[in-house]
Amino acid sequence: MAEVENQVALPNALSLVNFEGKGRGLVASQPLKGGQVILRDSPILTYSAYPLKRRDQEGNASYLRYCGQCCKMLGPSGSTAAALTCSSCSHSDDASFCSAKCQSLAISLTHSPWACQALRYLRNCYVLVDQQPDERQVQARYLVAAYNLAMYSPSAFQTLLSLEGSGTQDVDRDSAMLLNSIISSLPFPEGSFSPTVEMTASLLSKDRCNAFGLMEPFSDNGGRTVRAYAIYPHASFFNHDCLPNACRFDYIDSAANGNTDMIIRMIHDVPQGREICLSYFPVNLSYPERQKRLLDDYGFSCICDRCKVEANWSHQDDEDEDETMEEDEGEMESDGENNEIEVEENDDFPHAYFFVRFVCDKENCAGTLAPLPPLDGNPRDIMECNVCGNLKREEL
Repeated sequence: MAEVENQVALPNALSLVNFEGKGRGLVASQPLKGGQVILRDSPILTYSAYPLKRRDQEGNASYLRYCGQCCKMLGPSGSTAAALTCSSCSHSDDASFCSAKCQSLAISLTHSPWACQALRYLRNCYVLVDQQPDERQVQARYLVAAYNLAMYSPSAFQTLLSLEGSGTQDVDRDSAMLLNSIISSLPFPEGSFSPTVEMTASLLSKDRCNAFGLMEPFSDNGGRTVRAYAIYPHASFFNHDCLPNACRFDYIDSAANGNTDMIIRMIHDVPQGREICLSYFPVNLSYPERQKRLLDDYGFSCICDRCKVEANWSHQDDEDEDETMEEDEGEMESDGENNEIEVEENDDFPHAYFFVRFVCDKENCAGTLAPLPPLDGNPRDIMECNVCGNLKREEL
């Protein structure tokens, strides 16, 4: 493990290192406490998760709309709620804004005249909107955002290029060639660079390896969809673990400022030098589901401690895991002076303590629980769920 230089300054609590055979990751540069906020990260870019031709528009006059800058919910289309727009855009999905501030920021940077023209062109591109799957249309949105970043914020574009993702192994070359041919036909400003297949493939790879979904609020039926994607300069360096020691919180519709910021909070205490990992998806997925998700979405297989144990399970019935967890609940012990947990481990389910203590028990949720940030330096015993937002007092 060797420390590496990062062109964007990290918080004092974290160090960027190279792990042999694993790539870059973040480790604790000092002892960290449960509930401690170790990172607040603003995105390099954001883009809508909806295709250019939204299927929910067909025969539906009241689909949801979002601010084109901060991604806050604006309400259903056709509602009387006021929303500012871009006068050059023919479609409200491309540029409706929740405030004059968001409108001004977008038109000067993210929704530049070129981006506005590019999105209008793509909406009328028959090959893209009528012959390609939704995923390809969303990728086209991302490429417009990325190439717009290159023109209007070159330093941020270089940060994007510095993130993980090679471009050759992480994306389908045929898709990259198709998208590059479409993007290359856009009216780029005179004197600017022309997209190449290699650059487009590299950008698609950065997106695949580093994008985080900005999620819709939790609903009682458990279904959550992605409203937008964001790529962050620091959060992208967190590696995955199926038993994470930190988790992300975002308050996209409730925060007054910086609502697309990602907040990373410690789940429990960790010593200096320990790698800090997130779970890239809900922790209650089974071993086969997790492995498939990681391979399909991120291009790697997980060999964390939990996966090494569960790889030996039969996986005939996912309910076996829940039954084992309930049986092991009484075996959990905690050190009163330290939030690092000591567990009398069961060979079949050694990580039962994590599900008992750090997984939300609200029906259809299964979010991750982390203590509220320390108050005046003192730890809190109130746990917050990063999915449904419920608060509960920790029972030690």
